[in-house]
Amino acid sequence: MKILLLVSAFNGLTQRVWCSLREQGHDVGVELAPAFDGPESLTRAVERTDPDLILCPFLKHRVPDEVWQRWTTVIIHPGPVGDRGPSSLDHAILDRRDRWGVTALSAVEEMDAGPVWATSTFDLPRAVTKSALYNSLVADAAMECVARTVRKVADGEQPLPPAEVPRVVRGTTELPLLRRKAFEIDWRAGADEVARRVAAADGAPGAPADLGGKSYCLFDATAVPDQHGAAPGTVVGRNLESVAIACGQGTLWVGYAAEFTTKRGPKLPASMVIDASRAPFLPVPDAAAESAYRREGDIGYLTIRSYNGAMHTEQCRRLTAAVEKALTEDTRLLVLTGTEHAFSNGIHLGVIDAAPDPAAEAWANIRAIDELCTAVAAADQLTMAAFSANAGAGGVMAGLCADVTVARDGVVLNPYYDMGIFGSELHTWTVAGRVGPDRAASLLGDKLPISAAQAARIGLIEAVGPREWSSFGHWLSAVAVGYNEPVSRGRLHAAKERRRAESRPLSYYRTIELAEMARDLFDDRHGFEGMRRAFLRKTAPVATPAKLRFA
Repeated sequence: MKILLLVSAFNGLTQRVWCSLREQGHDVGVELAPAFDGPESLTRAVERTDPDLILCPFLKHRVPDEVWQRWTTVIIHPGPVGDRGPSSLDHAILDRRDRWGVTALSAVEEMDAGPVWATSTFDLPRAVTKSALYNSLVADAAMECVARTVRKVADGEQPLPPAEVPRVVRGTTELPLLRRKAFEIDWRAGADEVARRVAAADGAPGAPADLGGKSYCLFDATAVPDQHGAAPGTVVGRNLESVAIACGQGTLWVGYAAEFTTKRGPKLPASMVIDASRAPFLPVPDAAAESAYRREGDIGYLTIRSYNGAMHTEQCRRLTAAVEKALTEDTRLLVLTGTEHAFSNGIHLGVIDAAPDPAAEAWANIRAIDELCTAVAAADQLTMAAFSANAGAGGVMAGLCADVTVARDGVVLNPYYDMGIFGSELHTWTVAGRVGPDRAASLLGDKLPISAAQAARIGLIEAVGPREWSSFGHWLSAVAVGYNEPVSRGRLHAAKERRRAESRPLSYYRTIELAEMARDLFDDRHGFEGMRRAFLRKTAPVATPAKLRFA
């Protein structure tokens, strides 16, 4: 089937749909709605491709009447049957919903009111941010809706009128757009309530709050019951870049913040924005910890937590120290993984952009993440990396530095650099070593996402585990135990020694990569500065990249 993805951005969900449909044998193309100057030009573009089906897994723009009236056009709405409006997930979190869903419905004149092709519901966790919810349970339900819709269209079936579809989630209706003011923080409220507002506003627009006479938007918040006897809205503690703030009841730990005057500034680690220099050091709650380490016999597990997958210079240095410390123990295998919602996307473009000298900060960040990769790659013990969530650029390459790399089903990998930089993280050693020089050149040059399943098929990673989070954890432990068996461990050590003997020293690859990166960062030979700023400011695309369109 010829399927067009009409989207506002080629985001994680769109990439997952794109990968899945292509792997099923469909002819898939993409058009970015913001790249068109009006409904007429968008309609002409659709007419040129004349698809069998238009899917909109992430679309904030209105589909022109001329399009949905002529071609079957299906919107993937992040709400259950009966829910309508642009702030569905915001409302679901604010309203303490215990169940939510996703619905595939035909585009019609009224937004989110068309006939229903498919719907899928799920239990809504109590403590989850909007971004994490969207990238996990919502994305999984959306994939189920896409699969059912494609099957129905292929079989010539028709969607059902909304009135004929049971409302599994009660009380759904049309709800208004929630703007930033709807998430304003009242520090007299309990920490749990404040954290919920921050979670609902996660990503955008951010929860506005006043602290010490200044205005901020808060992100990445964790509530704890601790009382410090301070007035609500007082900074009472700090730990690394996280900041603790007293509430009417309990304490709120904030991981990220942005200055907010006439408009919101960049999201940065909280202590880079909020002055907490006079606050005492306090232990950070486990849910907000940057890393966590545990032992199961002679297997060590190091979990890395990075907000949105970005890792700045000091964070990379601390994680390198955590890896090195874990490797001093009498473990035989070290497993590195991320959280359910993030693994890594490499260096922190936001911190780089906000630095007095962005080029110097980028250079420091690259060298710091290289140290982390080298610590993993050069370890005497066996190492395993597990892509627990989507990963991109240097985050993919960091995972490939391990002796064994696995992934969770549904994960999308972007194993390339697309920001005007050559790239580092020992990728000139790892990628070609895993898939061969020709396929490595294709992955790095085509700059297209691949699914975890495809990555395993081509040999980029070793295995794919289940999607459900607790099942993945059990699977990962079982796989680690299997690799730690004497016979398997012996084979891996032998392969590791052969790989070292057949390749040049790691410093060789790192030196070549850093030489290229120095020119990209300090001479800006490929436009890294402009691309970085456009990415961070979410500048609308002027055209759909040719690589995403129909062949």
